[in-house]
Amino acid sequence: MKVNDIIDVMENIAPPFLKEDYDNVGLMVGSREAEVSKILIALDATLEVIEEAKELGAELIITHHPLLFRKPSSITDDTLLGKKIISLIKNNISLYSSHTNFDSVKGGLNDKIVELLGFESKEIMSPINIKGFNESGLGRIIELGEGISLEELNNRIKSSLRIRNLRCVIGNNRPIKRIAIINGSGQDFFALAYSKNVDCIITGDTTYHYASDYREMGVNIMDIGHYGSEWPVFVALSEKIKQNLESKVEIIISKKTMDPYDFF
Repeated sequence: MKVNDIIDVMENIAPPFLKEDYDNVGLMVGSREAEVSKILIALDATLEVIEEAKELGAELIITHHPLLFRKPSSITDDTLLGKKIISLIKNNISLYSSHTNFDSVKGGLNDKIVELLGFESKEIMSPINIKGFNESGLGRIIELGEGISLEELNNRIKSSLRIRNLRCVIGNNRPIKRIAIINGSGQDFFALAYSKNVDCIITGDTTYHYASDYREMGVNIMDIGHYGSEWPVFVALSEKIKQNLESKVEIIISKKTMDPYDFF
């Protein structure tokens, strides 16, 4: 297969027009006409991941996080970004990223994390107003018939997503009946979640002042980390990529993708 064939598959799964305005998705580096026999799936295009692709003989890396968010002023080995781009080009490795479009699309990361946690969602926090894609958008609201405790939710998150540690903001001790889930960094959606009367928000990358304010406002927050809220989900969704490529290429899950945080 060619890179362009795989792009067609990826964009059928998660059309680029579903991305957020600030985002950059699609082919970051490489040639659409390059032949591909192996694909490496990773969360980020780190130097370790690029070296892993080189050692495996993978001609294409598919990441969730884009390598290029903004136009670089130069591409040299003086910068980390420059080193990555030069390494990709030197080793004939293409890079494709599917980010907020893959988060929001029906059956994408937002839906998959709900499924992995054993819940169901019938409400999208921020739906996309595009004909034919009304079931897409960022964030999901879960309504539980019977409430669960914060401890039960904590245990479910850790076991379902294989997370060892998370940060919890305890805003109330009521049984949790309404939950907002936002993959990655979800702070921009906290006000919207609050307006929807949720008892708890599950997301990553919560900063101090948000945590402090929403604790006072009576909202629980389960900060499971950016990595924890996306990498296990992206790995699970790689099965969809495999199915769509019908065994025409080998798909490998990165062993070099890792949480940048260590816990002592």
